[in-house]
Amino acid sequence: MPEGHTIHRLARRHQTLFRRQHVAVSSPQGRFIDGAEAVDGRLFSRASAWGKHLFHHYAGGHIVHVHLGLYGKFTDFIVDAGVPEPVGQVRMRMVGTEKGTDLRGPTACEVIGEAEVSEILARLGPDPLRKDADPSTAWARISKSRRVIGALLMDQKVIAGIGNVYRSELLYRHRINPHRPGTRMDEHEFSDAWTDLVALMNVGVRRGKIITLRPEDDHGMPSYAPRRPRTYVYRRAGDPCRVCGTTVRTEVLEGRNLFWCPTCQS
Repeated sequence: MPEGHTIHRLARRHQTLFRRQHVAVSSPQGRFIDGAEAVDGRLFSRASAWGKHLFHHYAGGHIVHVHLGLYGKFTDFIVDAGVPEPVGQVRMRMVGTEKGTDLRGPTACEVIGEAEVSEILARLGPDPLRKDADPSTAWARISKSRRVIGALLMDQKVIAGIGNVYRSELLYRHRINPHRPGTRMDEHEFSDAWTDLVALMNVGVRRGKIITLRPEDDHGMPSYAPRRPRTYVYRRAGDPCRVCGTTVRTEVLEGRNLFWCPTCQS
């Protein structure tokens, strides 16, 4: 599932492609026909993101809410060459003056109003990529919870936008055992991790990939997959820790694979 930096990159991309344009919106697949008709031809005001939720704001108060889920993806195309025929199950097609984009496979694609946006945001924790983020609300939830920190970081009600990669890598970078209950976290420890998370996710927005290795640790075994940045522990189960050499472990925690070093994160 795309993590928060990907959604913020999409918001910036769509802002560049469609802002102040009357965008043609359709649903070749047929599952978003009513929604597409509601915003078709309207002025695209702006795009915004909060965690893993993307919002397209149109003149008149209409807002398209998109959650990519596990399989959702936007694919851009150039209009000057002629609008191409849809390929596959295109839920939503947007066509601007120069470029367009097709959305396939999202978990959510719907037209909502400001009140419904507020309801969605009320269910989410602070987003480290937003300037208005208040980490104290995340700390309040963590410090009062007996759930383990490895589970809390994946809870979008605690912090919005963190996914499996940032979860595993952030905990490693701060030598935090993922099985430690939230009630046993130290506030200064949390503050340092939050500051680091903000920096890491902003790098992700700029570069389009999750970079977590410090330069002094960026050596040794290759990445877990071709053309992927190297990681400390994510998807490295059975491999030696890049710092201490201990075998990296994995387990399923609340439905997602968790990775950690039992020595560095003891």
